[in-house]
Amino acid sequence: MVFVLPVPGRRLLVASLAAAALAPLTAAPAAASGAAPPPLRPEDRGGDHLTVVIRHAGAARDGRYEVYCHPGAGTHPDVAGACRALDAHAHWGRDPFAPVPPDTLCTMLYGGPATARVTGTWAGRPVDTSFDRGDGCEIGRWDRMVPLLPKIGPPA
Repeated sequence: MVFVLPVPGRRLLVASLAAAALAPLTAAPAAASGAAPPPLRPEDRGGDHLTVVIRHAGAARDGRYEVYCHPGAGTHPDVAGACRALDAHAHWGRDPFAPVPPDTLCTMLYGGPATARVTGTWAGRPVDTSFDRGDGCEIGRWDRMVPLLPKIGPPA
Protein backbone atom coordinates (compact mmCIF):
# COMPACT_ATOMS: atom_id res chain seq x y z
CA MET A 1 0.00 0.00 0.00
CA VAL A 2 1.33 3.46 -0.90
CA PHE A 3 0.32 6.78 0.64
CA VAL A 4 0.81 10.22 -0.87
CA LEU A 5 0.98 12.96 1.71
CA PRO A 6 0.56 16.54 0.60
CA VAL A 7 3.40 18.75 1.74
CA PRO A 8 3.45 22.47 0.86
CA GLY A 9 5.26 22.86 -2.47
CA ARG A 10 5.80 19.06 -2.99
CA ARG A 11 4.31 15.66 -2.39
CA LEU A 12 5.82 12.99 -0.12
CA LEU A 13 5.49 9.36 -1.12
CA VAL A 14 5.50 6.85 1.73
CA ALA A 15 5.56 3.09 1.06
CA SER A 16 3.78 0.70 3.32
CA LEU A 17 5.93 -0.90 5.99
CA ALA A 18 4.03 -4.16 5.59
CA ALA A 19 5.50 -4.77 2.13
CA ALA A 20 9.03 -4.06 3.38
CA ALA A 21 8.57 -6.33 6.38
CA LEU A 22 7.46 -9.30 4.25
CA ALA A 23 10.35 -9.10 1.77
CA PRO A 24 12.97 -10.74 4.06
CA LEU A 25 10.62 -13.64 4.77
CA THR A 26 10.49 -14.61 1.11
CA ALA A 27 14.26 -14.70 0.53
CA ALA A 28 16.03 -17.97 1.36
CA PRO A 29 19.17 -17.58 3.47
CA ALA A 30 22.44 -18.58 1.78
CA ALA A 31 22.97 -21.51 4.18
CA ALA A 32 19.51 -22.94 3.41
CA SER A 33 20.08 -22.76 -0.34
CA GLY A 34 23.33 -24.74 -0.06
CA ALA A 35 25.58 -21.83 -1.07
CA ALA A 36 28.79 -21.45 0.92
CA PRO A 37 29.64 -18.04 2.36
CA PRO A 38 32.34 -16.13 0.50
CA PRO A 39 35.91 -16.65 1.75
CA LEU A 40 37.33 -14.09 4.16
CA ARG A 41 39.62 -11.54 2.62
CA PRO A 42 42.47 -10.19 4.78
CA GLU A 43 40.78 -6.78 4.98
CA ASP A 44 37.54 -8.41 6.20
CA ARG A 45 39.13 -10.26 9.12
CA GLY A 46 38.57 -8.67 12.47
CA GLY A 47 40.52 -8.94 15.63
CA ASP A 48 43.92 -10.51 15.87
CA HIS A 49 46.28 -9.80 12.98
CA LEU A 50 50.01 -9.27 13.32
CA THR A 51 52.79 -8.61 10.85
CA VAL A 52 56.16 -9.96 12.02
CA VAL A 53 59.40 -8.85 10.35
CA ILE A 54 62.50 -10.85 11.35
CA ARG A 55 66.02 -9.65 10.50
CA HIS A 56 69.53 -11.04 11.13
CA ALA A 57 68.23 -14.36 12.50
CA GLY A 58 69.57 -16.40 9.57
CA ALA A 59 68.44 -16.82 5.98
CA ALA A 60 65.92 -19.57 6.84
CA ARG A 61 64.28 -17.41 9.54
CA ASP A 62 64.45 -13.87 8.15
CA GLY A 63 61.39 -12.50 6.43
CA ARG A 64 57.99 -10.89 6.72
CA TYR A 65 55.14 -13.02 8.05
CA GLU A 66 51.42 -12.44 8.54
CA VAL A 67 49.64 -14.08 11.47
CA TYR A 68 45.86 -14.17 11.93
CA CYS A 69 44.43 -15.78 15.05
CA HIS A 70 40.85 -16.72 15.87
CA PRO A 71 40.68 -18.28 13.26
CA GLY A 72 44.31 -19.03 12.48
CA ALA A 73 45.71 -18.20 9.04
CA GLY A 74 48.59 -16.38 7.42
CA THR A 75 52.05 -16.82 5.95
CA HIS A 76 53.84 -17.56 9.24
CA PRO A 77 55.53 -20.99 9.23
CA ASP A 78 53.70 -22.03 12.45
CA VAL A 79 50.43 -20.09 12.67
CA ALA A 80 48.88 -22.43 15.27
CA GLY A 81 51.97 -22.30 17.49
CA ALA A 82 52.26 -18.53 17.16
CA CYS A 83 48.61 -18.09 18.17
CA ARG A 84 49.06 -20.46 21.13
CA ALA A 85 52.10 -18.47 22.33
CA LEU A 86 50.18 -15.22 22.06
CA ASP A 87 47.14 -16.64 23.85
CA ALA A 88 49.36 -18.01 26.63
CA HIS A 89 50.74 -14.53 27.34
CA ALA A 90 47.46 -12.63 26.99
CA HIS A 91 46.29 -11.85 30.52
CA TRP A 92 43.76 -9.25 31.58
CA GLY A 93 45.52 -6.00 32.44
CA ARG A 94 48.92 -7.11 31.09
CA ASP A 95 50.47 -6.24 27.75
CA PRO A 96 52.19 -9.32 26.25
CA PHE A 97 54.23 -6.98 24.04
CA ALA A 98 55.38 -4.62 26.81
CA PRO A 99 59.06 -3.68 26.67
CA VAL A 100 61.43 -4.49 29.50
CA PRO A 101 61.06 -1.71 32.11
CA PRO A 102 64.04 0.67 31.97
CA ASP A 103 65.07 0.12 35.62
CA THR A 104 65.28 -3.70 35.29
CA LEU A 105 68.61 -5.33 36.14
CA CYS A 106 69.57 -7.64 33.27
CA THR A 107 72.46 -10.02 32.73
CA MET A 108 75.10 -8.83 30.30
CA LEU A 109 74.50 -11.72 27.94
CA TYR A 110 74.45 -11.09 24.20
CA GLY A 111 72.03 -13.28 22.28
CA GLY A 112 73.03 -12.32 18.75
CA PRO A 113 72.05 -9.72 16.16
CA ALA A 114 68.48 -10.96 15.50
CA THR A 115 65.73 -8.34 15.60
CA ALA A 116 61.98 -8.47 15.13
CA ARG A 117 59.30 -5.88 14.59
CA VAL A 118 55.70 -6.80 15.36
CA THR A 119 52.82 -4.56 14.25
CA GLY A 120 49.08 -4.99 13.94
CA THR A 121 46.19 -5.63 16.32
CA TRP A 122 45.99 -8.08 19.20
CA ALA A 123 42.95 -8.44 21.50
CA GLY A 124 41.49 -5.29 19.96
CA ARG A 125 44.55 -3.16 20.77
CA PRO A 126 47.17 -1.78 18.40
CA VAL A 127 50.62 -3.39 18.52
CA ASP A 128 53.85 -1.74 17.40
CA THR A 129 56.88 -3.17 19.19
CA SER A 130 60.43 -4.34 18.57
CA PHE A 131 62.41 -7.26 19.92
CA ASP A 132 66.16 -7.88 20.04
CA ARG A 133 68.55 -10.17 21.92
CA GLY A 134 70.88 -7.53 23.34
CA ASP A 135 70.86 -8.69 26.99
CA GLY A 136 69.39 -11.38 29.24
CA CYS A 137 66.08 -9.56 29.71
CA GLU A 138 65.58 -9.05 25.98
CA ILE A 139 66.52 -12.68 25.29
CA GLY A 140 63.87 -13.77 27.83
CA ARG A 141 61.29 -11.44 26.26
CA TRP A 142 62.08 -12.88 22.81
CA ASP A 143 61.98 -16.49 24.04
CA ARG A 144 58.53 -15.97 25.60
CA MET A 145 57.21 -15.19 22.11
CA VAL A 146 58.58 -18.34 20.44
CA PRO A 147 57.20 -19.62 18.05
CA LEU A 148 55.75 -16.24 17.00
CA LEU A 149 59.44 -15.28 16.86
CA PRO A 150 61.93 -17.91 15.68
CA LYS A 151 63.75 -20.06 18.23
CA ILE A 152 67.39 -19.03 18.36
CA GLY A 153 69.74 -21.32 20.22
CA PRO A 154 73.12 -20.60 21.76
CA PRO A 155 76.00 -20.03 19.33
CA ALA A 156 77.69 -23.25 18.20
